[in-house]
Amino acid sequence: MRWALVKVALAVTTMVVVAFAVPLGLVVKELARDRAYSNAERQAATIGPVLAITTDRTQLERAVASAETGPGGRIGVHVPASGRNGPAEIGARRVAESDVAAAVKLGRASISPVRGGSALLQPTAVASGIAVVEVFVPDAALTNGVTTAWVVLAGVGLALVIGSVAVADRLGTRMVRPAQRLAGAAHDLGRGKLGVRVQEDGPKELRLAASAFNAMADQVVQLLANERELAADLSHRLRTPLTVLRLNAASLGDTPAAEQTRAAVAQLEREVDQIIRTVREQKAQTQQTAAAAGCDAAEVIRERMGFWSALAEDEGRTVRIAGADRPVRVPVARPELAAALDAMLGNVFRHTPEGTAFAVDVHNADEAVIVLVSDAGPGIADPDAALRRGHSGGGEGSTGLGLDIVRRLAESTGGDVRLGRSVLGGTEVRVWLALDDRRARQGVRRGHRLRRTLGRRRRAARTGS
Repeated sequence: MRWALVKVALAVTTMVVVAFAVPLGLVVKELARDRAYSNAERQAATIGPVLAITTDRTQLERAVASAETGPGGRIGVHVPASGRNGPAEIGARRVAESDVAAAVKLGRASISPVRGGSALLQPTAVASGIAVVEVFVPDAALTNGVTTAWVVLAGVGLALVIGSVAVADRLGTRMVRPAQRLAGAAHDLGRGKLGVRVQEDGPKELRLAASAFNAMADQVVQLLANERELAADLSHRLRTPLTVLRLNAASLGDTPAAEQTRAAVAQLEREVDQIIRTVREQKAQTQQTAAAAGCDAAEVIRERMGFWSALAEDEGRTVRIAGADRPVRVPVARPELAAALDAMLGNVFRHTPEGTAFAVDVHNADEAVIVLVSDAGPGIADPDAALRRGHSGGGEGSTGLGLDIVRRLAESTGGDVRLGRSVLGGTEVRVWLALDDRRARQGVRRGHRLRRTLGRRRRAARTGS
Protein backbone atom coordinates (compact mmCIF):
# COMPACT_ATOMS: atom_id res chain seq x y z
CA MET A 1 0.00 0.00 0.00
CA ARG A 2 2.85 2.36 0.86
CA TRP A 3 4.58 1.99 -2.50
CA ALA A 4 1.27 2.17 -4.32
CA LEU A 5 0.57 5.56 -2.73
CA VAL A 6 4.08 6.74 -3.62
CA LYS A 7 3.66 5.66 -7.25
CA VAL A 8 0.26 7.35 -7.53
CA ALA A 9 1.61 10.59 -6.04
CA LEU A 10 4.63 10.45 -8.35
CA ALA A 11 2.49 9.92 -11.45
CA VAL A 12 -0.09 12.59 -10.59
CA THR A 13 2.48 15.22 -9.61
CA THR A 14 4.56 14.54 -12.72
CA MET A 15 1.53 14.99 -14.96
CA VAL A 16 0.59 18.23 -13.21
CA VAL A 17 4.14 19.57 -13.46
CA VAL A 18 4.37 18.69 -17.15
CA ALA A 19 0.93 20.17 -17.85
CA PHE A 20 1.96 23.51 -16.34
CA ALA A 21 5.72 23.66 -16.89
CA VAL A 22 5.76 22.91 -20.65
CA PRO A 23 3.25 25.65 -21.64
CA LEU A 24 4.91 28.05 -19.23
CA GLY A 25 8.31 27.30 -20.75
CA LEU A 26 6.96 28.00 -24.23
CA VAL A 27 5.43 31.25 -23.02
CA VAL A 28 8.81 32.28 -21.56
CA LYS A 29 10.48 31.56 -24.89
CA GLU A 30 7.89 33.60 -26.77
CA LEU A 31 8.26 36.49 -24.34
CA ALA A 32 12.03 36.52 -24.89
CA ARG A 33 11.48 36.60 -28.67
CA ASP A 34 8.97 39.44 -28.40
CA ARG A 35 11.35 41.38 -26.16
CA ALA A 36 14.18 41.06 -28.66
CA TYR A 37 12.06 42.33 -31.57
CA SER A 38 10.62 45.14 -29.42
CA ASN A 39 14.16 46.35 -28.73
CA ALA A 40 14.90 46.19 -32.46
CA GLU A 41 11.79 48.24 -33.23
CA ARG A 42 12.86 50.90 -30.72
CA GLN A 43 16.29 51.13 -32.34
CA ALA A 44 14.72 51.47 -35.78
CA ALA A 45 12.34 54.13 -34.47
CA THR A 46 15.30 56.32 -33.44
CA ILE A 47 16.43 56.48 -37.10
CA GLY A 48 13.00 57.43 -38.46
CA PRO A 49 13.01 61.12 -37.38
CA VAL A 50 16.47 61.65 -38.87
CA LEU A 51 15.33 60.19 -42.23
CA ALA A 52 12.31 62.48 -42.20
CA ILE A 53 14.63 65.52 -41.98
CA THR A 54 17.62 64.56 -44.11
CA THR A 55 19.13 61.79 -46.17
CA ASP A 56 22.65 63.13 -45.84
CA ARG A 57 25.02 60.23 -45.42
CA THR A 58 27.06 61.89 -42.69
CA GLN A 59 24.02 62.72 -40.62
CA LEU A 60 22.61 59.22 -41.05
CA GLU A 61 25.91 57.59 -40.00
CA ARG A 62 25.87 59.66 -36.80
CA ALA A 63 22.26 58.65 -36.17
CA VAL A 64 23.09 54.97 -36.71
CA ALA A 65 26.07 55.16 -34.36
CA SER A 66 23.98 56.79 -31.64
CA ALA A 67 21.15 54.25 -32.07
CA GLU A 68 23.46 51.23 -31.47
CA THR A 69 22.65 49.96 -27.97
CA GLY A 70 24.87 46.89 -28.12
CA PRO A 71 27.70 45.64 -30.31
CA GLY A 72 28.08 47.73 -33.45
CA GLY A 73 27.26 46.67 -36.98
CA ARG A 74 23.66 45.69 -36.34
CA ILE A 75 21.81 48.67 -37.92
CA GLY A 76 21.71 49.49 -41.59
CA VAL A 77 19.81 52.10 -43.65
CA HIS A 78 18.73 51.58 -47.27
CA VAL A 79 18.09 55.01 -48.83
CA PRO A 80 16.45 55.16 -52.31
CA ALA A 81 17.90 57.22 -55.17
CA SER A 82 17.04 60.94 -55.31
CA GLY A 83 17.77 63.27 -58.23
CA ARG A 84 21.42 63.00 -59.18
CA ASN A 85 22.21 60.84 -56.12
CA GLY A 86 21.86 57.11 -56.45
CA PRO A 87 20.68 54.69 -53.73
CA ALA A 88 22.78 54.72 -50.57
CA GLU A 89 23.66 51.93 -48.11
CA ILE A 90 24.57 53.12 -44.64
CA GLY A 91 25.74 50.77 -41.89
CA ALA A 92 25.73 46.99 -42.05
CA ARG A 93 23.65 45.12 -44.56
CA ARG A 94 22.69 41.43 -44.20
CA VAL A 95 19.41 41.02 -46.07
CA ALA A 96 19.07 40.52 -49.83
CA GLU A 97 17.89 43.26 -52.18
CA SER A 98 14.70 41.34 -52.76
CA ASP A 99 13.87 41.43 -49.04
CA VAL A 100 14.33 45.21 -49.04
CA ALA A 101 12.06 45.55 -52.06
CA ALA A 102 9.45 43.32 -50.42
CA ALA A 103 9.49 45.46 -47.28
CA VAL A 104 9.08 48.64 -49.37
CA LYS A 105 6.18 47.09 -51.22
CA LEU A 106 4.58 45.79 -47.98
CA GLY A 107 4.76 49.21 -46.34
CA ARG A 108 5.14 47.92 -42.77
CA ALA A 109 7.71 46.19 -40.60
CA SER A 110 8.70 42.67 -41.56
CA ILE A 111 11.22 40.06 -40.46
CA SER A 112 13.62 38.30 -42.77
CA PRO A 113 15.89 35.39 -41.80
CA VAL A 114 19.60 36.02 -42.19
CA ARG A 115 22.74 34.15 -41.25
CA GLY A 116 23.15 34.02 -37.46
CA GLY A 117 19.69 35.37 -36.65
CA SER A 118 17.05 37.53 -38.33
CA ALA A 119 16.63 41.12 -39.47
CA LEU A 120 13.82 43.54 -38.72
CA LEU A 121 13.01 45.71 -41.77
CA GLN A 122 11.21 48.97 -40.91
CA PRO A 123 10.05 51.10 -43.95
CA THR A 124 10.18 54.88 -43.43
CA ALA A 125 8.90 57.57 -45.83
CA VAL A 126 11.50 60.09 -47.07
CA ALA A 127 11.41 62.86 -49.68
CA SER A 128 12.69 60.61 -52.46
CA GLY A 129 10.50 57.56 -51.62
CA ILE A 130 10.67 54.80 -49.06
CA ALA A 131 13.79 54.14 -47.01
CA VAL A 132 14.22 50.90 -45.09
CA VAL A 133 15.91 50.64 -41.67
CA GLU A 134 17.43 47.21 -41.09
CA VAL A 135 18.10 46.00 -37.46
CA PHE A 136 19.92 42.70 -36.98
CA VAL A 137 18.61 40.46 -34.16
CA PRO A 138 21.00 37.57 -33.34
CA ASP A 139 19.74 34.18 -32.25
CA ALA A 140 21.25 34.71 -28.78
CA ALA A 141 18.99 37.73 -28.23
CA LEU A 142 15.92 35.64 -29.14
CA THR A 143 16.68 33.15 -26.35
CA ASN A 144 18.14 35.53 -23.78
CA GLY A 145 17.08 34.31 -20.25
CA VAL A 146 15.10 31.34 -21.59
CA THR A 147 17.60 28.74 -20.34
CA THR A 148 17.65 30.23 -16.86
CA ALA A 149 13.86 30.31 -16.72
CA TRP A 150 13.63 26.69 -17.87
CA VAL A 151 16.15 25.60 -15.23
CA VAL A 152 14.10 27.36 -12.53
CA LEU A 153 10.90 25.73 -13.78
CA ALA A 154 12.59 22.33 -13.82
CA GLY A 155 13.87 22.85 -10.27
CA VAL A 156 10.43 23.89 -9.02
CA GLY A 157 8.83 20.90 -10.77
CA LEU A 158 11.42 18.52 -9.31
CA ALA A 159 10.88 19.97 -5.83
CA LEU A 160 7.12 19.49 -6.19
CA VAL A 161 7.60 15.88 -7.27
CA ILE A 162 10.00 15.13 -4.40
CA GLY A 163 7.71 16.85 -1.90
CA SER A 164 4.65 14.93 -3.06
CA VAL A 165 6.56 11.64 -2.90
CA ALA A 166 7.76 12.44 0.64
CA VAL A 167 4.24 13.33 1.79
CA ALA A 168 2.82 10.19 0.17
CA ASP A 169 5.54 8.09 1.81
CA ARG A 170 4.76 9.51 5.26
CA LEU A 171 1.05 9.02 4.71
CA GLY A 172 1.65 5.46 3.53
CA THR A 173 3.86 4.78 6.56
CA ARG A 174 1.14 6.11 8.86
CA MET A 175 -1.35 3.74 7.26
CA VAL A 176 0.89 0.72 6.84
CA ARG A 177 2.55 0.54 10.26
CA PRO A 178 -0.70 0.05 12.22
CA ALA A 179 -1.74 -2.60 9.70
CA GLN A 180 1.61 -4.36 10.08
CA ARG A 181 1.31 -4.26 13.87
CA LEU A 182 -2.20 -5.67 13.63
CA ALA A 183 -1.03 -8.49 11.35
CA GLY A 184 1.92 -9.27 13.64
CA ALA A 185 -0.32 -9.34 16.70
CA ALA A 186 -2.73 -11.70 14.92
CA HIS A 187 0.16 -14.08 14.13
CA ASP A 188 1.40 -13.91 17.74
CA LEU A 189 -2.09 -14.60 19.08
CA GLY A 190 -2.38 -17.55 16.72
CA ARG A 191 0.90 -18.93 18.13
CA GLY A 192 -0.50 -18.79 21.66
CA LYS A 193 0.82 -15.44 22.93
CA LEU A 194 -2.35 -14.38 24.71
CA GLY A 195 -0.81 -11.22 26.16
CA VAL A 196 -0.29 -9.53 22.80
CA ARG A 197 -2.30 -6.35 22.19
CA VAL A 198 -2.29 -3.68 19.48
CA GLN A 199 -1.78 0.04 19.97
CA GLU A 200 -4.92 1.78 18.78
CA ASP A 201 -3.64 4.54 16.51
CA GLY A 202 -3.56 5.46 12.83
CA PRO A 203 -6.60 6.09 10.61
CA LYS A 204 -10.07 5.61 12.03
CA GLU A 205 -10.67 2.29 10.28
CA LEU A 206 -7.39 0.83 11.59
CA ARG A 207 -8.15 2.12 15.09
CA LEU A 208 -11.49 0.33 14.97
CA ALA A 209 -9.79 -2.84 13.74
CA ALA A 210 -7.20 -2.63 16.53
CA SER A 211 -9.93 -2.07 19.12
CA ALA A 212 -11.86 -5.07 17.80
CA PHE A 213 -8.69 -7.20 17.92
CA ASN A 214 -7.97 -6.20 21.52
CA ALA A 215 -11.56 -6.96 22.51
CA MET A 216 -11.32 -10.34 20.79
CA ALA A 217 -8.04 -11.12 22.57
CA ASP A 218 -9.58 -10.15 25.92
CA GLN A 219 -12.52 -12.42 25.17
CA VAL A 220 -10.18 -15.29 24.29
CA VAL A 221 -8.35 -14.88 27.60
CA GLN A 222 -11.66 -14.76 29.45
CA LEU A 223 -12.95 -17.87 27.68
CA LEU A 224 -9.78 -19.77 28.52
CA ALA A 225 -10.05 -18.67 32.14
CA ASN A 226 -13.67 -19.83 32.25
CA GLU A 227 -12.74 -23.20 30.77
CA ARG A 228 -9.97 -23.68 33.32
CA GLU A 229 -12.29 -22.69 36.13
CA LEU A 230 -14.78 -25.26 34.87
CA ALA A 231 -12.08 -27.93 34.62
CA ALA A 232 -10.89 -27.15 38.16
CA ASP A 233 -14.46 -27.25 39.47
CA LEU A 234 -15.17 -30.59 37.83
CA SER A 235 -11.92 -32.01 39.13
CA HIS A 236 -12.76 -30.97 42.67
CA ARG A 237 -16.21 -32.48 42.31
CA LEU A 238 -14.64 -35.80 41.36
CA ARG A 239 -12.81 -35.91 44.67
CA THR A 240 -15.90 -36.93 46.65
CA PRO A 241 -16.92 -39.98 44.54
CA LEU A 242 -13.25 -40.99 44.31
CA THR A 243 -13.00 -40.96 48.10
CA VAL A 244 -16.08 -43.18 48.33
CA LEU A 245 -14.63 -45.57 45.75
CA ARG A 246 -11.32 -45.73 47.61
CA LEU A 247 -13.08 -46.55 50.89
CA ASN A 248 -15.24 -49.18 49.26
CA ALA A 249 -12.24 -50.71 47.52
CA ALA A 250 -10.44 -50.99 50.89
CA SER A 251 -13.28 -53.18 52.21
CA LEU A 252 -13.20 -55.65 49.32
CA GLY A 253 -10.54 -57.85 50.88
CA ASP A 254 -7.35 -59.20 49.42
CA THR A 255 -8.61 -60.80 46.24
CA PRO A 256 -6.91 -60.02 42.90
CA ALA A 257 -10.04 -58.17 41.74
CA ALA A 258 -9.93 -56.01 44.85
CA GLU A 259 -6.26 -55.18 44.30
CA GLN A 260 -6.98 -54.21 40.69
CA THR A 261 -9.88 -52.02 41.83
CA ARG A 262 -7.74 -50.25 44.47
CA ALA A 263 -4.94 -49.71 41.90
CA ALA A 264 -7.42 -48.24 39.40
CA VAL A 265 -8.86 -45.91 42.05
CA ALA A 266 -5.35 -44.75 43.04
CA GLN A 267 -4.46 -44.16 39.39
CA LEU A 268 -7.66 -42.16 38.93
CA GLU A 269 -6.87 -40.05 42.01
CA ARG A 270 -3.39 -39.29 40.66
CA GLU A 271 -4.87 -38.24 37.32
CA VAL A 272 -7.38 -35.94 39.01
CA ASP A 273 -4.62 -34.38 41.15
CA GLN A 274 -2.55 -33.81 38.03
CA ILE A 275 -5.48 -32.12 36.31
CA ILE A 276 -6.02 -29.83 39.31
CA ARG A 277 -2.33 -28.85 39.45
CA THR A 278 -2.24 -28.19 35.71
CA VAL A 279 -5.39 -26.07 35.86
CA ARG A 280 -3.96 -24.02 38.74
CA GLU A 281 -0.74 -23.34 36.83
CA GLN A 282 -2.64 -22.37 33.70
CA LYS A 283 -4.94 -20.15 35.75
CA ALA A 284 -1.95 -18.30 37.20
CA GLN A 285 -0.48 -17.90 33.71
CA THR A 286 -3.82 -16.57 32.45
CA GLN A 287 -3.94 -13.99 35.24
CA GLN A 288 -0.39 -12.88 34.47
CA THR A 289 -1.28 -12.68 30.77
CA ALA A 290 -4.33 -10.54 31.53
CA ALA A 291 -2.23 -8.18 33.63
CA ALA A 292 0.48 -7.96 30.96
CA ALA A 293 -2.09 -7.36 28.21
CA GLY A 294 -3.65 -4.49 30.15
CA CYS A 295 -7.10 -3.11 29.54
CA ASP A 296 -8.98 -0.16 28.10
CA ALA A 297 -9.02 2.47 30.84
CA ALA A 298 -11.72 4.48 29.05
CA GLU A 299 -14.05 1.47 28.96
CA VAL A 300 -13.44 0.70 32.64
CA ILE A 301 -14.11 4.33 33.58
CA ARG A 302 -17.38 4.37 31.63
CA GLU A 303 -18.46 1.12 33.25
CA ARG A 304 -17.68 2.20 36.83
CA MET A 305 -19.16 5.66 36.34
CA GLY A 306 -22.31 3.97 35.10
CA PHE A 307 -22.39 2.05 38.38
CA TRP A 308 -21.80 5.12 40.58
CA SER A 309 -24.08 7.43 38.57
CA ALA A 310 -27.23 5.99 40.17
CA LEU A 311 -26.01 6.93 43.66
CA ALA A 312 -24.83 10.31 42.39
CA GLU A 313 -28.29 11.01 40.97
CA ASP A 314 -29.92 10.09 44.30
CA GLU A 315 -27.61 12.50 46.15
CA GLY A 316 -27.99 15.30 43.58
CA ARG A 317 -24.36 15.28 42.49
CA THR A 318 -23.25 16.66 39.12
CA VAL A 319 -20.99 14.21 37.29
CA ARG A 320 -18.58 14.97 34.44
CA ILE A 321 -16.46 12.52 32.41
CA ALA A 322 -13.75 13.70 29.99
CA GLY A 323 -11.32 11.84 27.77
CA ALA A 324 -13.14 8.49 27.98
CA ASP A 325 -14.63 8.63 24.50
CA ARG A 326 -11.60 6.97 22.86
CA PRO A 327 -9.74 3.75 23.80
CA VAL A 328 -6.87 4.26 26.24
CA ARG A 329 -4.74 1.17 26.88
CA VAL A 330 -3.00 0.87 30.26
CA PRO A 331 -0.63 -1.91 31.39
CA VAL A 332 -2.79 -3.07 34.33
CA ALA A 333 -5.44 -5.76 34.72
CA ARG A 334 -9.06 -4.73 34.36
CA PRO A 335 -10.19 -5.86 37.86
CA GLU A 336 -7.32 -3.97 39.51
CA LEU A 337 -8.14 -0.73 37.69
CA ALA A 338 -11.85 -1.13 38.51
CA ALA A 339 -11.01 -1.65 42.21
CA ALA A 340 -8.81 1.48 42.23
CA LEU A 341 -11.55 3.58 40.61
CA ASP A 342 -14.13 2.28 43.08
CA ALA A 343 -11.81 3.22 45.94
CA MET A 344 -11.37 6.80 44.68
CA LEU A 345 -15.06 7.30 43.83
CA GLY A 346 -16.09 5.77 47.15
CA ASN A 347 -13.94 8.37 48.93
CA VAL A 348 -15.79 11.14 47.10
CA PHE A 349 -19.16 9.88 48.32
CA ARG A 350 -17.95 9.22 51.87
CA HIS A 351 -16.01 12.40 52.50
CA THR A 352 -17.97 15.11 50.68
CA PRO A 353 -21.50 16.40 51.39
CA GLU A 354 -24.44 15.38 49.24
CA GLY A 355 -24.82 17.53 46.15
CA THR A 356 -21.05 17.95 45.73
CA ALA A 357 -20.01 17.76 42.08
CA PHE A 358 -17.16 15.54 40.96
CA ALA A 359 -15.41 14.62 37.71
CA VAL A 360 -13.24 11.88 36.23
CA ASP A 361 -10.73 12.78 33.50
CA VAL A 362 -8.31 10.58 31.59
CA HIS A 363 -5.39 11.94 29.57
CA ASN A 364 -3.34 9.81 27.19
CA ALA A 365 0.20 11.23 27.04
CA ASP A 366 3.21 9.88 25.16
CA GLU A 367 4.80 8.41 28.26
CA ALA A 368 1.89 7.71 30.60
CA VAL A 369 -1.86 7.70 31.13
CA ILE A 370 -3.14 10.10 33.78
CA VAL A 371 -6.45 9.49 35.57
CA LEU A 372 -7.85 12.42 37.57
CA VAL A 373 -10.68 12.13 40.12
CA SER A 374 -11.63 15.59 41.39
CA ASP A 375 -14.46 16.95 43.49
CA ALA A 376 -15.85 20.28 44.70
CA GLY A 377 -15.75 19.32 48.37
CA PRO A 378 -13.89 20.94 51.26
CA GLY A 379 -10.56 19.49 50.18
CA ILE A 380 -7.68 18.18 52.30
CA ALA A 381 -5.62 20.40 54.55
CA ASP A 382 -2.47 18.26 54.26
CA PRO A 383 -2.49 16.06 51.12
CA ASP A 384 0.93 14.54 51.84
CA ALA A 385 -0.14 13.39 55.30
CA ALA A 386 -3.40 11.96 53.97
CA LEU A 387 -1.51 10.03 51.34
CA ARG A 388 0.98 8.66 53.86
CA ARG A 389 -1.77 7.48 56.20
CA GLY A 390 -3.63 5.48 53.60
CA HIS A 391 -6.73 5.18 55.82
CA SER A 392 -9.86 7.16 56.63
CA GLY A 393 -8.56 8.75 59.77
CA GLY A 394 -7.65 11.96 58.08
CA GLY A 395 -10.68 13.86 59.23
CA GLU A 396 -13.35 15.56 57.16
CA GLY A 397 -12.62 15.53 53.45
CA SER A 398 -9.82 12.94 53.76
CA THR A 399 -9.49 10.53 50.86
CA GLY A 400 -7.01 8.26 52.60
CA LEU A 401 -9.34 5.23 52.57
CA GLY A 402 -8.46 2.87 49.77
CA LEU A 403 -5.50 4.87 48.49
CA ASP A 404 -3.22 1.92 49.23
CA ILE A 405 -4.97 0.06 46.42
CA VAL A 406 -4.54 3.01 44.10
CA ARG A 407 -0.91 3.50 45.05
CA ARG A 408 -0.03 -0.16 44.50
CA LEU A 409 -1.72 -0.07 41.12
CA ALA A 410 0.22 3.02 40.02
CA GLU A 411 3.55 1.82 41.39
CA SER A 412 3.18 -1.52 39.58
CA THR A 413 3.56 0.42 36.31
CA GLY A 414 6.32 2.75 37.54
CA GLY A 415 3.94 5.61 38.28
CA ASP A 416 2.55 7.07 41.50
CA VAL A 417 -0.37 8.93 43.10
CA ARG A 418 -0.55 12.63 43.96
CA LEU A 419 -3.15 14.56 45.96
CA GLY A 420 -3.84 18.22 45.43
CA ARG A 421 -6.40 20.97 44.91
CA SER A 422 -8.74 20.41 41.95
CA VAL A 423 -10.12 23.01 39.56
CA LEU A 424 -13.53 22.36 41.17
CA GLY A 425 -12.17 23.63 44.46
CA GLY A 426 -11.91 20.34 46.34
CA THR A 427 -9.62 17.32 46.29
CA GLU A 428 -7.87 16.01 43.20
CA VAL A 429 -6.43 12.49 43.08
CA ARG A 430 -3.96 12.22 40.23
CA VAL A 431 -3.02 8.66 39.26
CA TRP A 432 -0.02 8.43 36.93
CA LEU A 433 0.08 5.07 35.11
CA ALA A 434 3.40 4.83 33.28
CA LEU A 435 3.41 2.91 30.02
CA ASP A 436 5.70 -0.06 29.52
CA ASP A 437 8.83 1.91 28.68
CA ARG A 438 11.96 2.39 30.81
CA ARG A 439 12.50 5.93 29.62
CA ALA A 440 8.90 6.77 30.43
CA ARG A 441 9.34 5.50 33.98
CA GLN A 442 12.51 7.53 34.40
CA GLY A 443 10.69 10.62 33.10
CA VAL A 444 7.83 9.99 35.53
CA ARG A 445 10.21 9.69 38.48
CA ARG A 446 11.99 12.91 37.46
CA GLY A 447 8.63 14.66 37.23
CA HIS A 448 7.64 13.39 40.68
CA ARG A 449 10.91 14.59 42.23
CA LEU A 450 10.37 18.00 40.64
CA ARG A 451 6.82 18.21 41.97
CA ARG A 452 8.00 17.27 45.48
CA THR A 453 10.66 19.99 45.34
CA LEU A 454 8.15 22.60 44.20
CA GLY A 455 5.71 21.49 46.91
CA ARG A 456 8.34 21.90 49.63
CA ARG A 457 9.22 25.35 48.31
CA ARG A 458 5.58 26.43 48.29
CA ARG A 459 5.07 25.18 51.85
CA ALA A 460 8.25 26.95 52.96
CA ALA A 461 7.09 30.15 51.32
CA ARG A 462 3.70 29.95 53.09
CA THR A 463 5.40 29.26 56.43
CA GLY A 464 7.77 32.19 55.95
CA SER A 465 4.91 34.54 55.15
